[in-house]
Amino acid sequence: MADGARPAAATGERARQGADVGAVPPARIRNFAIIAHIDHGKSTLADRLLEYAGAVPAREMTEQFLDRMDLERERGITIKAQAVRLGVRGPDGEAYALNLIDTPGHVDFSYEVSRALAACEGVILVVDAAQGVQAQTVANLYLAAEHGLAIVPVLNKIDLPGADPERVRAELEDLGVDGREAIPVSAKTGEGVPEVVAAVLERVPPPGGDPDASLRALVFDSRYDPYMGVVCYVRIVDGSVAAGERVRFMATGRSFEVTEVGVFRPEGEAVERLAAGEVGYLTAGIKSVREARVGDTLTHDDRPADAPLPGFRPALPVVYAGLYPSDPGAYDDLREALERLQLNDAAIVYEPERSEALGMGFRVGFLGLLHLDVVEERLEREYGLDLVVTAPSVVYRVTRPGRPPYEIQSPADMPDDAQTVEEPFVEAEILVPADYVGAVMELCQERRGSMVALDYRSAERAAITYRMPLAEIVFDFYDRLKSRTRGYASLDYRPAGYEASDLVKVQVLLAGEAVDALSFVAHRSRAEARARAVLARLREVIPRQLFDVALQAAIGRRVIARETVRALRKDVLAKCYGGDVTRKRKLLEKQKAGKRRMREIGRVEVPQAAFMAVLDAEREGSR
Repeated sequence: MADGARPAAATGERARQGADVGAVPPARIRNFAIIAHIDHGKSTLADRLLEYAGAVPAREMTEQFLDRMDLERERGITIKAQAVRLGVRGPDGEAYALNLIDTPGHVDFSYEVSRALAACEGVILVVDAAQGVQAQTVANLYLAAEHGLAIVPVLNKIDLPGADPERVRAELEDLGVDGREAIPVSAKTGEGVPEVVAAVLERVPPPGGDPDASLRALVFDSRYDPYMGVVCYVRIVDGSVAAGERVRFMATGRSFEVTEVGVFRPEGEAVERLAAGEVGYLTAGIKSVREARVGDTLTHDDRPADAPLPGFRPALPVVYAGLYPSDPGAYDDLREALERLQLNDAAIVYEPERSEALGMGFRVGFLGLLHLDVVEERLEREYGLDLVVTAPSVVYRVTRPGRPPYEIQSPADMPDDAQTVEEPFVEAEILVPADYVGAVMELCQERRGSMVALDYRSAERAAITYRMPLAEIVFDFYDRLKSRTRGYASLDYRPAGYEASDLVKVQVLLAGEAVDALSFVAHRSRAEARARAVLARLREVIPRQLFDVALQAAIGRRVIARETVRALRKDVLAKCYGGDVTRKRKLLEKQKAGKRRMREIGRVEVPQAAFMAVLDAEREGSR
């Protein structure tokens, strides 16, 4: 059998379990999501469930089928939650509709998970039988518990030599999950998948709601289609909706006529009506992205509901960066691209800003550096933009004389007369093998962390909790953590308020002119070392001119570091075949005078690479 192939008999048997379901009563609907730590096999298990239900023809089936974006396949991670409707036969012989949502596992995309859970009554909690419970496993479990969802624990990768199901069952017991109910599964081979489906039918409750009440539908996701306009992903809580009916967004008050409703099988497929308990999509010729917001409630225009659904807590960005078009004429294209991308990624927050060095752009908030990286790539690939991205920073809270505290999102906005500067702190929980506890503690203390708790979950594993500045985590802490623990540690963090710190703004001057896009905020004890690293990196990326270019870093008026980009020397003596040395000296003096005038009036073009030098220097300096 070829590598990665699954037993043909088992695959065929699973495919025959599918059922062709149309409209079914709410009692035979199950809405659930798959949650797990990153790389524990969510998408692979979703593939086996698709095969079990016969939702995808064998010739069209690919690995990680629900990861639709090229970026997801290249990186091997799930970025967007994807919904699909599966038809299966239950033990009673009746057809059941399973609305499955495959969710991301990385901490940067936890907002995707929270929105998906709002459309569900239960979750499949996947845990790697070899690695055991990890930090994001715990975070997602708590998220599901907050929503009051039924938990179906699954032990994946039981076919691995290092699998230890009994140890992992005990770890689940420590989290309050009945380890005896955990289903052993190999998502690679398909072993245990029928038992998972049976558990979902048995343990996940059917959706509630009144089919005869006024329509209330939660918009839990959306995307923009150039032909249909905004496509709203909805969970029908009460009532029903069909094409031709007029609906209203309760938050904006705008009303539209529905042009199509449908379900995902896994591609969009139009149906006659979506009723209470179902998950699907809705189009209504909505052309403006501002008129349809994720978290809003849809109701009928002529028979509106009394109150909207709770919706979601707004996303709280932790990292901000400036996005600027390399061509100033593409500013409107960037604005339109951000509006459309925000439909598909509601965690993005942005507002216009102007930089003296880069012109007009946007200050954009992200949930982490991976989120920033993914958004940048999506803007460049999907919308054909060429971007300049400034080094990211966190949100600081500043108090000035005679003014109440206020927040700043860009280091360039840091005032020189600030009385106090507060930075965001987080409580970071790190799960790590006992052998690496010392290395992790050393790393956390280097990043200005203070220990809160150390708990040995077993003889082999420990949970370490540190209170740390968010700025020390968002850059490269995760990479350093993985490096020091050979990839075995996992990290999750949650906000823990603001705390005053001795922070200063370091201004970078290029040929005597301050470049606001290169400024950064640093702790005073590390400001000089970081400034030297930044200038050394800038010296490598700033192109050489015909005159010396001074690179300086200053706190207020005090210069703390300096580098020089040496001048290119034009060979003015090349035309001198010989002759008196005074002629050569005269040419060199003339060149010196010309360079002096050039330095007085010359401007230095800053390449794109320079704006990420601040981040690169931080990463290199922390190794």
